[in-house]
Amino acid sequence: MAYIINKTDGTAITTITDGTVDNTTSLQLFGKSYSGFGEGLNENLVKLLENSASTSAPAAPLKGELWFDTTTNQIKVYDGTSFKPTGGAKVASTQPSSPSAGDLWQDSTNSQLYIYTGSAWLLVGPVYTSGQTLSGWKIETINDNVGSSKVISSMYAGNTRVAVLSKETFTPASLAGFATISAGLTLNSTLGASFSGNSSQASAVDVSSTTNTSASIIAGGNFLRADASDTTTGALTIDNNSGITIGDGQELSVTVASNNVTIAQTSQDKDLSVTVNDNGSTVTAIKIDGSESRIGIFNSSPTVPLDVTGATNITGNVTITGNLSVSGEYNNTSSSINVIDDAFVKLNSGNSEVDAGLIVETSDTDDARLFYDVSENYWSAGENASYSQIIRLADATTDGHANASKVLKVDGSGQVKVTTLTLGAVGSFTLSDTGVTTVPTTGAVATLMAAQQPLWGSSAKTVSTVAPTSGDGSDGDFWFVREA
Repeated sequence: MAYIINKTDGTAITTITDGTVDNTTSLQLFGKSYSGFGEGLNENLVKLLENSASTSAPAAPLKGELWFDTTTNQIKVYDGTSFKPTGGAKVASTQPSSPSAGDLWQDSTNSQLYIYTGSAWLLVGPVYTSGQTLSGWKIETINDNVGSSKVISSMYAGNTRVAVLSKETFTPASLAGFATISAGLTLNSTLGASFSGNSSQASAVDVSSTTNTSASIIAGGNFLRADASDTTTGALTIDNNSGITIGDGQELSVTVASNNVTIAQTSQDKDLSVTVNDNGSTVTAIKIDGSESRIGIFNSSPTVPLDVTGATNITGNVTITGNLSVSGEYNNTSSSINVIDDAFVKLNSGNSEVDAGLIVETSDTDDARLFYDVSENYWSAGENASYSQIIRLADATTDGHANASKVLKVDGSGQVKVTTLTLGAVGSFTLSDTGVTTVPTTGAVATLMAAQQPLWGSSAKTVSTVAPTSGDGSDGDFWFVREA
């Protein structure tokens, strides 16, 4: 009688007649009274034990049948179409062929796990290969300095902790590069790590606050503005020689070169002024005229290279403590008389000895001069290159007899002595002292003037055309008779 073989669901898969063997499935199915069924039965049992272990899938498999693929060392199950891995990941250095959705593959080269989505292998983790070492975020639990546990997220790159993300600020017990971990993101100090790129507050500084949270965290409102007027309470230092430039046309600059400072008005023919507040009014203290190359001191319209006028109600006085060197002329336009308050004016100071004095301009070639002649060691005066000594009282003498060619002066008694006295044709002696009885020496010429009643002897004499009478004179007197 033939056997009808059914599957678990009752579906008949084959009918085996007596004395035959059926190969409809991957196992041998024996009919009644089949001779030699013992070997085939035992082989069936072995196949079941080893799940048909082979490099090739069983022939004529049934849905749900297991097969151990000795090539991949995986147990697979037949899904009615093909054999699929039954569980675990496929360990291989290359992607498995003919994967099904949900299959796992462990990349044995990079130590990474993938899952098949039905169309591609998707990396499950880790995100770094074994050659890259630990890179990316890692959740860790560490202790703080008092032994409390803290959960942190560490960012690694090449097995080096670059940053720590924390919900609170604390001091770790020991963590290289992290003396303190702040709430938020803290970078590894030993790496010199920094943020690069843009952030909302870095791109647009919030200047609404001026309260600093610490000595190193400065509020945005405390930064100097470049787009508006601003004020700083601290000193401003420009640590470069280019200095500062002011003006919409960059007219004013302050620069440094070889430690020399230059203040420049760079616009052609324009002025540079320094003003002060004089009793509530703005006064130009210094005016540099760019078009005329002139400087005015309290003079906004200088007419000469240096024009000193003075402030309100103050004359333009100038005090010079050191030396004043003038290569041109001195001109006082307000008066023909120059007044110098000093008691002395010293000339030629600091130079080798040369002639020095005053020159009055005249029509002559060398003008009129009063100067000290260094070679002669006396004062001279004159004009037109003809100069003579100016005689001092000390140079004069009362004795012209012994000191010829000297200038004469009288002594204390009014006497003067000369060797020879020559009078011109109209010369005369005039005697006003009636008590003088001294007789001129030999050779002297005396003229008695009748109108003045000069004395000769002790009485007044006259010149007449008649002879004197008795009683007109004394012994020794002369009387001159003029012819009629």
